[in-house]
Amino acid sequence: MGFLSNLFNKKEEEINTNADFWNWFQNNERAFYKITKSGEYINKFHEPLSEKLNQLREGYFFVSGMMNNDTAELIITADGNIKNLVFVETLIAEAPSIQGWKFTAHKPALDIENVSISMNGYTFSDQNLSFYAKEDQNHPDEIDIVIVNSDFTKENSEDITVGTQIFLDNFLGEINFATSIDNLTVVGKEDVTQELIPIEKLKAYLIWREKEFVEKYEAITPNLEDNTHSIFEYSYNSRPIVAVMNTDLLEWNEKSSYPWIMKISIAYDGSYNNGMPNQMISGLIDSAGDKITEQLENPNDYLYIGRETGCDTRNIFFACKGFRKPSLILDALINQQTRFDINYSIYKDKYWMTFSSFQNLE
Repeated sequence: MGFLSNLFNKKEEEINTNADFWNWFQNNERAFYKITKSGEYINKFHEPLSEKLNQLREGYFFVSGMMNNDTAELIITADGNIKNLVFVETLIAEAPSIQGWKFTAHKPALDIENVSISMNGYTFSDQNLSFYAKEDQNHPDEIDIVIVNSDFTKENSEDITVGTQIFLDNFLGEINFATSIDNLTVVGKEDVTQELIPIEKLKAYLIWREKEFVEKYEAITPNLEDNTHSIFEYSYNSRPIVAVMNTDLLEWNEKSSYPWIMKISIAYDGSYNNGMPNQMISGLIDSAGDKITEQLENPNDYLYIGRETGCDTRNIFFACKGFRKPSLILDALINQQTRFDINYSIYKDKYWMTFSSFQNLE
């Protein structure tokens, strides 16, 4: 295995772009292929690959192995982190064609007969898992799934819940598990309240519900003319917070047509003003927030809900049709500025429960 010393004694280059990563991988792929095929010295592949992926973007993970006797597969995964899913897809889309390799974005779905997870002494398979869907007349578009595991007890609930989630991640595939279920609960047989459905039918159920949802909401956009924006003042841990929210939008009856909430957080120093920005900082964060809002002024894709300021943070909220475009836009905007620490999260909230308290604070 002399190629290992040749490979890892080289001066390592920094990875800043997708092209940098693939150039590095292509320069070393023969060594990686031999390691993957032999199954030996696997850490000599995993350690440098993890390091380079982390240089490219935090939150990248991978799975590797032989697809067949001649082809190795490298699966890049965001491990279910919504805002990183699109960047995994972009990275794989830019992969070169390398003989003997297949590159895949996200852990793929597996057939039910190929999914059996063993963890902490428990097995997770179609033999001990089933499901049913809860319905709520007030939230008819919510996909609320109850997974029933026959081994579930109060004592092992944490192990059983984690193992069941890993099973679903493999059975449904990473992208479907991360995006198609709104609420997930794992219970034992003694807590069942409805007729059980075999777990292998969960894929078909989710496909049906997603198709129904898209057909219902695909072309809907709200009327944004003359919307009312209301000011709310409240406190958190005895520190003041001021919010400005589009209250007409919060009363809109078609919220589910924009099921993704994006929360953008701009950190500032409010230590001398009880967590609130002074006049100079307020102007700067207003400017930074305006630049972000200008890039997202497209009601076909995003709706500006409002903002809240206090506790050393300005939070800006958008409701979005999807999760890919906002991730790309926010990532580019954050990379263009250095004055503030800006972060963001994207999560599913079909009924905008995030903002429910603002309907009771006026």
